[in-house]
Amino acid sequence: MRDAATVLHLDMDAFYAAVEQAAKPSLRGKPVIVGGLGPRGVVATASYEARRFGVHSAMPTAQARRRCPNAAYLTPRFGLYRRISGRVMERLSVLSPLVEPLSLDEAFVDLEAGGAAADSAAATTVAHRLRADIRAETGLSGSVGLAGSKLLAKIASERAKPDGLVVVEPGTERALLAPLTVRTLPGVGPATAEVLRRAGIATVGDTAEAGEDELLRLLGRAHGSTLYAMALGLDDRPVVAERDAKSVSVEDTYDVDLTDRTRVQTEVARLADRCVHRLREAGRSGRTVVVKVRSYDFSTLTRSETLRGPTDDPAVVRAAAARLLEGIDTTAGVRLLGVGVSGLADYTQEDLFAQAAASAEAEVGDVPDPGRAHGAPVRPGGAADGGATQAAGERSRSWLPGLDVHHPAYGPGWVQGSGVGRVTVRFEQPGSPPGPVRTFPVDDPELTAADPPMLVPGPPVADDSASGAGQPSEPATRPKSRSGGTAGGPGAEGTSKP
Repeated sequence: MRDAATVLHLDMDAFYAAVEQAAKPSLRGKPVIVGGLGPRGVVATASYEARRFGVHSAMPTAQARRRCPNAAYLTPRFGLYRRISGRVMERLSVLSPLVEPLSLDEAFVDLEAGGAAADSAAATTVAHRLRADIRAETGLSGSVGLAGSKLLAKIASERAKPDGLVVVEPGTERALLAPLTVRTLPGVGPATAEVLRRAGIATVGDTAEAGEDELLRLLGRAHGSTLYAMALGLDDRPVVAERDAKSVSVEDTYDVDLTDRTRVQTEVARLADRCVHRLREAGRSGRTVVVKVRSYDFSTLTRSETLRGPTDDPAVVRAAAARLLEGIDTTAGVRLLGVGVSGLADYTQEDLFAQAAASAEAEVGDVPDPGRAHGAPVRPGGAADGGATQAAGERSRSWLPGLDVHHPAYGPGWVQGSGVGRVTVRFEQPGSPPGPVRTFPVDDPELTAADPPMLVPGPPVADDSASGAGQPSEPATRPKSRSGGTAGGPGAEGTSKP
């Protein structure tokens, strides 16, 4: 623990939804929900206007529609979110060499390490300036917590939401923590919370009063001692600038269960190509291929195969994924498929025999073209991925709500909805007044998919979209655990951000 509040935690406010409201002037001040749009979709982020109706991240989209039927339901645009995140992270890197991103919109910063602040007063000044700079560069708001540890800084940023700043002065930690639910502490999930509840422990104050011996008896030595220290406000975890990714993975959830074996095999091959695409963008290779299959009844199977050496060859990963799928019965129906690569390395030591066999298969047409899947739009209701935004000029006939389009007569706009052979578009862009709405045939040759514009013009930022460099359930979209770690294996169903 430090004797000054020089650990900063930044959390952008309702990030995905806030980006959409800033990009679409007609949605400002209105409920906006971003996530999977099909019957099996999951809410990624809800705007504060939508949260008043009880909508929150990780909620099934179908339930959100019942609670807030008049909200705008939009497909995620992860390419744009990553670009904006790049600007935010660059601003943080100016303050300190020790910046620990937890997701696209959340990070810890060690202000002492960069000489930005040595005491609480200086840190507060830096935090105010940071929030103003982020708003000027992105048009968005972020909440900041300052404390002497990562635990307290994160709790402070939660209390600062939305668009606020909270400083936890050293010596006030226990008073702040005491009334909070025990689930506030990192590492306390539903199972641990239930064990503590049965022992009469519901708050952080109860946890501290129970004593270390009681916690050791209930939870074991490692978990019990760590939890007791945190209940006292003690947290010596450092801000870590580089956290090596454990895996790169992609997955899709399907509105209708897949029962055709050939379709399942094709989907697994496509997912393998997407996974390798992200692996290469991260400059990594991997040795273990993992396939994940979730059945209609939510039962989930994972199978893995370890290769002789790390690879970033799509043919090798496809072949391994196909072999793994052979041992899984999919006849009852599949609702989710995922492919991941773990055992990551910074070099490639190819299995030449596996490459040769896979290349032979590709030559006879048994394996889909690896380049074909990268620009494919997300299936309605499927797990959102960066492929949801297509390059400018590409034609798309899956007009998903929220995606960017362009018309030579009306200019840039976004899809409000489509159906019965028609697509409705609102023509507006960041900084414009709310724009007009027009409806076109879905095959109108003048209506094309487009790249999203930045909310505030500025220098381009590299779009690092590889998992584990970074949402989620995305690089910088690594799924967040309560301990701030990186999820391994194929990502969680849907992408959620609190």
